[in-house]
Amino acid sequence: MNTIVLTKGVPDFREGQVSFDEDGHLERGKTPTVMNPNDKHALRAALQTKVRHGGTVSLMSMGPPGYAEILREGMEDVYAEELYLLSDREMGAADTWATSMTISTGIEHLEEPPDLIFAGFKTADGETGHTGPQTEWCLSISDSLPDYPLISHVVAIDIDEDERVVRTKRLVEGDVSEIETVETELPAFIVADPEFEPTYRRAEYRLRHKELREETRTRAAEFGEYLDDDTDSDPTDWENFHMWGHEYLNLDPDFIGLDGSPTIVAGVDPIPKAPSEREATVVEADDGEGMENVFEELAPYAGGD
Repeated sequence: MNTIVLTKGVPDFREGQVSFDEDGHLERGKTPTVMNPNDKHALRAALQTKVRHGGTVSLMSMGPPGYAEILREGMEDVYAEELYLLSDREMGAADTWATSMTISTGIEHLEEPPDLIFAGFKTADGETGHTGPQTEWCLSISDSLPDYPLISHVVAIDIDEDERVVRTKRLVEGDVSEIETVETELPAFIVADPEFEPTYRRAEYRLRHKELREETRTRAAEFGEYLDDDTDSDPTDWENFHMWGHEYLNLDPDFIGLDGSPTIVAGVDPIPKAPSEREATVVEADDGEGMENVFEELAPYAGGD
């Protein structure tokens, strides 16, 4: 069972250092980046599939070279074997449509079509929820890949390997009180819902989970240095990391990145830093009276109050 998870780096809004250029486009190179939180649910779904059914997991992302760190984080979460970063300047400032075009082409360039493709529900920066379904649509018009039926809002997955069938439970319009069962033949495209919770009830699953974790710790330690440069081939000495540019993917620059994005940014409002809601009192270690007041303040909590 071979799977691939689509993941993305998003601005770390907690840092308060989100940078935009004069045209309103996010300057990702100047903005602290973290893995998109909703992608974690897709990672958990892929890991459950690997633990239960074996096979491999790959990760794919589009972004600047620094996103290699996001992929490494994902590798450690899902115990992935292969990492793919689609990256060069021609891909910059892409909207969801241009991003989906690029990612679907990246999937076409894999050695073998994956049995399952996992994507997160939405991203923390755009929150459109478009990229997963749009990528699936782009795959559906490909001449080199099989059809990938799309199932969204998935909260549970069960796979019958002999019948090549995936059965899922999904939320109806995001309502946790209403769940429907959807079944389709493999391969398939799964958009994991934030309510997804992996299950490892059998002892063999828990043992396999532990084994995979140890294997990945060794592999992660071998992650090589990558070159911060635009290139069309693997720039590293770590054989499991692949960085592909638009020329390698045979993509026309007019249809990717900013030029291929029909979305127009009308304006960007800065995110104000939230005001402090607490007052702090500084107590020095040699301030006997101050330390006594601290003790009196904390003592009730130590007693369970």
